[in-house]
Formats: sequence, C-alpha cells, structure tokens
Amino acid sequence: MEMETSQDERALIEVRDVHRIFRQGEVEVHALRGVDLDVEQGEFSVLAGPSGSGKTTLLNVIGCLDQPTEGTIDIGGARVSDFDTKEAAKFRLQNIGFVFQAYNLIPVLSAYENAEFVLMLKGVPVRERRQVVMDLLKEVGLEGMEDRRPHELSGGQQQRVAVVRALAGHPSVVFADEPTANLDSDASESLLDLMWRLNEHHGVSFLFSSHDPAVIERCRRVIRLDSGIVVADERDKEEGR
Repeated sequence: MEMETSQDERALIEVRDVHRIFRQGEVEVHALRGVDLDVEQGEFSVLAGPSGSGKTTLLNVIGCLDQPTEGTIDIGGARVSDFDTKEAAKFRLQNIGFVFQAYNLIPVLSAYENAEFVLMLKGVPVRERRQVVMDLLKEVGLEGMEDRRPHELSGGQQQRVAVVRALAGHPSVVFADEPTANLDSDASESLLDLMWRLNEHHGVSFLFSSHDPAVIERCRRVIRLDSGIVVADERDKEEGR
C-alpha cells in the first residue's frame, strides 16, 4: 500500500485532533490531547519535550506503530489512522524508515544483512539490493565493515547501520526515536551530520523524538510538547553548528 499522489498542495503528514489514551487498570492516562500538526516533505524536525510529554507516543502513532484513540493521521494522502494491523505493517514497509535508540539490529546478521533486510522483505532482486546497500554503507562511512556483526561495531557504527536500513527502501520519511540516546557526544554529532547530509542530498524527511539539546539545536523546526499538547512550534530554524 503506497502513498497516493495528490494534485493539491497537501502536507506530507497531516495530524488532526489526535488523542491517545492508555488505560492502566481503572486509570486513564491521556498521553496525547488533541494534537494538530502538519509536516512538509523534506523537513528536518524534532518533537521535543521532557519525559512524559507525549513525544514518543506521537511519533509512534504517526509512524503506524500505534493507533490514536481519537483523531486522524494522513501520510501522503493515505488515512493511516484507519489501518488495521496488517495494512499498517504493509504501509510502513513501503513508505517509512525507522531509527530507534536501541538500534534494533539483528545480532546474528552482518551489517550488510541488517541493512538489506527491508529490501529482502520488499522482494527486491539480489543484485539491486547489493548495489543500494553497498552505496549507502559507503556513504555513511562503513565501507569495508559490511561483514561485521553488531557486537563488532561501536555504538555509533551500529546506529549508522540502522540509518542505512531505514534509508535502503527509499522511504519518504524517516522517524528517529531518541537516536542519540546511547551515543557519546562525538558519535552523536557525527550521526547528526550524517542525517543532515542525507536530508539535504536525498530529500528524505526526518522527524525526531528527542530531549537531547544537540538534536534540538540541529533541527530546522522544533515542535515542543508538554502533557500531550503542542505548546510551541519553532519553524525555519537555522542549523546549529
């Protein structure tokens, strides 16, 4: 299920009056409270806020990993908030890339095998898979490391493999949940430099969830949440160097 082509000027992502309520026994936890948000193609943006502000929950519902309790979410004209589990999984495979703070690499697979995994699921021929993956590994500075397993790579290198995996399927948007959380400052800066270049050169939209000042400073747009509500939206920020 791929994104529809629209003739009008629609945002890539449209979030309308989204609520997410979790039930813990008899208690209702309102993680999101009527969020409205548009994200344009090519943005380099971050959902920012303290722990418990709702930023990861919002990233998950936009990324089709969870469903809103109320409200609608459209990505590329597709009403993803109406998808069932199978439809959501198919849409994610075809249209979305993910980078997680825990890397989520498969321990028994090499860097190359982890990076090509999405392409295998999509049924891309072996020769084409190899061309795409090797080009991306070279671009992110991992040429010659394709046969190493995750435990043979540093944290920063593992996260670069995760970025390659996210980009290999040519997604329109990459969601990155606290991607620098397990990295030291040098590795974090290197990863952000890499993502910035990929955004500039490939036109891929990046939407982060983070409370890391380094991530927030580098993003062109900062969407601040508190108690499940968007409380500020700082647009057109210059890149922080």
